[in-house]
Amino acid sequence: MVDSLGFAHFLSNADIVARVILAVMLLASVGSWYLILVKGAHVLRLRRRSAAFLAAFWEARNLEAVATRIRETGTTEPFSHLLHHGFTALEQLDRMKQGNDGGTSLIDCGAPDEMLARALKRSIEEDKAQLEFGQTFLATVASAAPFVGLLGTVWGIYHALIAIGASGEGSLDKVAGPVGEALIMTGMGLAVAIPAAVAYNAFARANRNTLSTLNSFAYDVHTFLATGIKSSPMRSDARATSERMIALTQTLGPAESAPPSHPGLAVR
Repeated sequence: MVDSLGFAHFLSNADIVARVILAVMLLASVGSWYLILVKGAHVLRLRRRSAAFLAAFWEARNLEAVATRIRETGTTEPFSHLLHHGFTALEQLDRMKQGNDGGTSLIDCGAPDEMLARALKRSIEEDKAQLEFGQTFLATVASAAPFVGLLGTVWGIYHALIAIGASGEGSLDKVAGPVGEALIMTGMGLAVAIPAAVAYNAFARANRNTLSTLNSFAYDVHTFLATGIKSSPMRSDARATSERMIALTQTLGPAESAPPSHPGLAVR
């Protein structure tokens, strides 16, 4: 009887419902581990690039030096992306002042500092959406996988009890095998849910830290650029900065760039 127990015996005797439940948990597990590995590498890469950009930003002599760095490296992380949105807002304001924009659109309405604040806020929201990619799937797996496994357990025990009743043997050695095999489903549900839950919490914490630092950085950028709206020579370089940034994104290819979602804003 011992040879008949185990996971292989459970698979060979599973019906269509049990097999579907197993397939769902397998897909959830594969999807979870894919996101864990991909997002984990992405978070580490962003953290390294963000630290390098912030160090270069605070050591720069002026905004022109920062613009030169962005032209050379591109917007590879949220902080340079935020600053580039600010530069692009200055470009829009410069076109409006010179009367070369062909009219004022909704995105250009409001005072200059308000328009700049909206541009920075859009950048933060775009980065937030990218940082949170895949977390809904991880949260769904973490919350639903134990119950899916429990459903498989209940279904397996039901069929095990029917088989035991049909055989007329209710001794412990006859009950332990089928019931134990059915409980495998609960263990599999937990094995799928626990990594997803841990990864979700880790990514959520990393995103909160990044967004908190990004919001603080946005206040500094708004102060620098709002002052520059009136008197900084950065306005003369903003258009070149934006145009070269757009050209840089386009050279990356269609997989890494997309057309602007609204006028004056370049996408990473």
